[in-house]
Formats: sequence, C-alpha cells, structure tokens
Amino acid sequence: MKTKPLCGIDEAGRGPLAGSLVMAGVVLTGEVEGLMDSKKLTEKKREALYPLVIANSKYHIVSFLAQEVDEWGISKCLQQGLQSIQKHLQGCDYLFDGNSTFGVENITTMVKADDKIAEVSAASILAKVTRDREIVEQAKLYPEYGFEKHKGYGTKAHLEALVKYDRCPIHRKTFRVKGLDEPTLF
Repeated sequence: MKTKPLCGIDEAGRGPLAGSLVMAGVVLTGEVEGLMDSKKLTEKKREALYPLVIANSKYHIVSFLAQEVDEWGISKCLQQGLQSIQKHLQGCDYLFDGNSTFGVENITTMVKADDKIAEVSAASILAKVTRDREIVEQAKLYPEYGFEKHKGYGTKAHLEALVKYDRCPIHRKTFRVKGLDEPTLF
C-alpha cells in the first residue's frame, strides 16, 4: 500500500512586534543534508540550505502582513495559512510544528517537529529565510528601527526605537509595547 508523502509545516514571525507572519509547507523530493530547526542554524547556514530545499521539494509559502495579523489575529492567520498549504500541496499527510491545528482538519501536530522531522525543518528554514529577507528589505525604508539586526522582535534597542519614533507601517498595532501603550499617570 502506497503511503502519502509528508508535508512538513512551520511558521516564522508569530511573536515579533513588526513584520509579517510567514508559513511554509514542504514535501521533500530529494535529500537535503544538514536540516534542523532554523532557530538552531546560523543565518549563513539557513541561507545556504534555502536553495537546496527549494531545489529538492514541492513547497508553498504563505505570508501575512502586519496589518492582516492585526485585523484577523494570529490564530486566524495560522488557520488560513494551513488551509492554503493544504490546497496547494494536496494528497499529503500534514505535520505542523506545535500543538494546535487551529481548527483545520487533517493536520497532525508535534511539539519541536522542526528539530525532529526533516520536512518540518525544511519548512522552518523556508519560512524563516523568507521572513528575514523581507524585513531586511523593509529595514531600508525604516532605518531608525534597526530591523536588520533584531528582525522585528522586541529587543531593548527595538523597544527604545519604538518609544522614540512610535510605530511605522510594518509594526503590529495590536501588540502592546511597554512604555508606549500604557496610560501615563499625571
């Protein structure tokens, strides 16, 4: 009996204060050496693996802008991303890194799958590199925030820039920022 191919799914950008949420689904068609959770790889290694994953897979990448994350919420974006991946990569068993299917049927979840399953590691790399490349380009439009360094995450330097300059168009307005969103007491 023929088994279905495995489609590994992961996301990048669930928690940052700025930039897109990016999801990737990957069905490997060839072997790629060195796959692991993208967070455990250097940026240079992720960039080197990215074209190898592209060349040895069927894949689908879905991106949600900060405005879409604000309007729909993270859960709805993740749900829509999972559905889009299922639509574009049909006839697979789907494994999503984490512990929630966000209400989407025919998805299996596994915590830390991005570090255990090659297809999910590959998806992790595609999602992270896609997101990082995008925010580095946006850093050129908004140099005062230092996006190229922190990729939109809430580092001390990023929080200081937010307090000084307020949000720019790629910031998520619904993500609260200490020192920016609390009422001051006078």
